[in-house]
Amino acid sequence: MRIVNLIEDTEGVSGCAFEHGLSFYMETAKHKILLDFGASEKTIENAAKLGIDLAGVDIAILSHGHYDHAGGIIPFTKLCPDAVIYMQESASNAYYHLKGDKARYIGIDVEINNLLQVKKIVGNYVIDDEVELFSGIKGRKFFAKGNMELKQKIDNEYIQDSFAHEQCAVIRQENFTVLFSGCAHNGILNIMDRYYELYKDYPSVVISGFHMAQKHGYSDTDLENIRCTANELLKTGTVFYTGHCTGKEAIKEMHKIMEDKLKVIHSGMTLF
Repeated sequence: MRIVNLIEDTEGVSGCAFEHGLSFYMETAKHKILLDFGASEKTIENAAKLGIDLAGVDIAILSHGHYDHAGGIIPFTKLCPDAVIYMQESASNAYYHLKGDKARYIGIDVEINNLLQVKKIVGNYVIDDEVELFSGIKGRKFFAKGNMELKQKIDNEYIQDSFAHEQCAVIRQENFTVLFSGCAHNGILNIMDRYYELYKDYPSVVISGFHMAQKHGYSDTDLENIRCTANELLKTGTVFYTGHCTGKEAIKEMHKIMEDKLKVIHSGMTLF
C-alpha cells in the first residue's frame, strides 16, 4: 500500500504548495484512490510535482461537503473524467460558516452536482472487498467547539450542521486497515466508536484532521478535553496521522500523551 499527501495546510516537501485543505493519493493492490481533493487546482499541481499520475485514479471519495476538501474536484475531473466520485447525497447541501451576522459559504461548487461521474450515496456503501464507506456517526463525546459556527442553510434560515454529510473510508489490504476521515467533524472518538460498532475492532491507521483548531486560544476545559481524547485514542492501539484542522496547540498536547502513535502530516509527505 502506498499513501501520499497531496496537499495540507503546512509546508512539507520542497516545491509543493500548501494551503487550507486536504487530499491524499493511495494505491492498493486493486485501486488507485483519491481521498478528498483539497481546496483548489494546487492539489493537481502538487501531484504532478510528486510524480503521481492522477489520470490513473479509478475511485475518488469526498469525505464531506466543504470547499477545502472539494475545491479540487472540477480540476480533477478534467484530468480524470472516468473515475467514480463517491459522496454522501447531503454533501451537496448549502453549508455556511456563520459568525455574528456574517455568513460565508463553505459548501461545494454547485457544478459538481452536474458531473456524470459523481455517485451520490446515502449511508453506508460497500465498493468492493478493499474499499467501503460508512456514515451514521451519532455520538457527541467532546464535540468540537468550532462546529457550533458551522451551519446548513434551509429556506433562508441557518440551522446547526448535523454533519450527516460526513463519511469515512475504510481501505483494507491483507491484515492492514486504513480509516480516512477528512475533518472528523463528528468527533474522532465518536468515529472510532462507530468503526468499532461496525467492525468489532480498530483500524491499523487513521488519517484525519481532528477539528480542534481554535483561533482564540484554549480554555482549561478545552485542553482537558484534548488530553482525554488523546488518552482514549491511545487505548485503541491505532496509529493516527493528523494535521489540517487539528491545530498546533492540540497536536502538541496530544503528542505528549500519544508519542509515536500520533504523527503529523505536512504537504507532499509520503506516509507509506
